[in-house]
Amino acid sequence: MGRQANNRVGTGTQSAVARETAWQSAVRGLKELAKTLGPAILIALAVRSSVVQAFWVPSGSMLPTIQIGDHIFVNKLAYTVRVPMTDLTLTDMKAPERGDIVVFIRPGDPKTDLIKRVIAIPGDTVEVRKKQLFINGEPADDPHAHFEASTRPKAGDNLRTKTVPPGKFFVMGDNRDKSYDSRFWGFANISDIKGRATFVYWSRNSAVCWEELRTKGLGSLFSHNCLPRWRRFGNHIR
Repeated sequence: MGRQANNRVGTGTQSAVARETAWQSAVRGLKELAKTLGPAILIALAVRSSVVQAFWVPSGSMLPTIQIGDHIFVNKLAYTVRVPMTDLTLTDMKAPERGDIVVFIRPGDPKTDLIKRVIAIPGDTVEVRKKQLFINGEPADDPHAHFEASTRPKAGDNLRTKTVPPGKFFVMGDNRDKSYDSRFWGFANISDIKGRATFVYWSRNSAVCWEELRTKGLGSLFSHNCLPRWRRFGNHIR
């Protein structure tokens, strides 16, 4: 009896030791994983906050240059250098150039980001007459502008001459008849620029795909509207 009891106690102690060893092994494994992934995660966060950031475009204001559903990378070093994982800048914000496509905070709405093309920079005068853009009194070379076939006058077809003040810039969407931009709400702040759009890394109109799946069923999963737009992958944005 005593020997059996001792055996039972001995077996229980060995199990406890085994469980403790397994627990210690798991903890060591987690620590090693944290040591490996921790720096990688910090580097990824630092890159995202100060070097490059991904954005998704849900609207058609920049058609045909940028399609609805394009996922793009934005170069955050284009106009300033930021402290990693903060919005603090290490250098003065450089003004964008005319023609740049930029992501910026919508004036008066800090929770909303917009993507538009820079049309005029500080010191420029900008005017629109019957859809014709004028910069500094001269007809502008405006090859990216896209208009609908309709000849009916639209809001934004005309804009009285405005001078861009210091620290501001004037933007318009390439899809001029479907863009809510500086013609309507005024100038944007250079300090609110998040970066310059660089290239498309993924493209699919998910909203159209989901609607097609809802109405036509799973058979639409490999339809034209649901498949990725492979030809857009890697497209440089200009």
